[in-house]
Amino acid sequence: VEIYNLMQSLDIEETVDHLRYQKVILATDADVDGLHIRNLMITVFVRFFDRVIREGHLYILETPLFRVRNKKETVYCYSDEERVAAIARCGGKQAEITRFKGLGEIDPSEFKHFIGPTMRLTPVDSSRDHGIPETIGFYMGRNTPERREYIMGNLVITEDALS
Repeated sequence: VEIYNLMQSLDIEETVDHLRYQKVILATDADVDGLHIRNLMITVFVRFFDRVIREGHLYILETPLFRVRNKKETVYCYSDEERVAAIARCGGKQAEITRFKGLGEIDPSEFKHFIGPTMRLTPVDSSRDHGIPETIGFYMGRNTPERREYIMGNLVITEDALS
């Protein structure tokens, strides 16, 4: 039902020729769960609506991980490096730092700062040169034993993950 609703919303029930929007933007939380949802959505497009990707219509909205502010300035940060620079810019220890755990934690009045003309969009490119179909096949396919072996062999646990 959800995929059919997506097809209706984009007007691609019969063909991608009638795509309703020039940009289809995936906006998910910047955490692990959000990345998993993003991966699932990209998988749907790769498998069923490949032309939307090949013709350059599918994008990912980069959402901020942090807000750093003082009384005069607010900076939205998309990485730890940007957070460190923003803390220095906003007065070091006097800066207020907020870690966004999801889009639902962001006040609606703040969305205008990263949705609109200045939003950060990353195009999704599924060309064979990038190996995306193979990668999605590995992570989303039926090869559970191989995937489990890969995850266990490459799992990295950090102190941040434990707290």
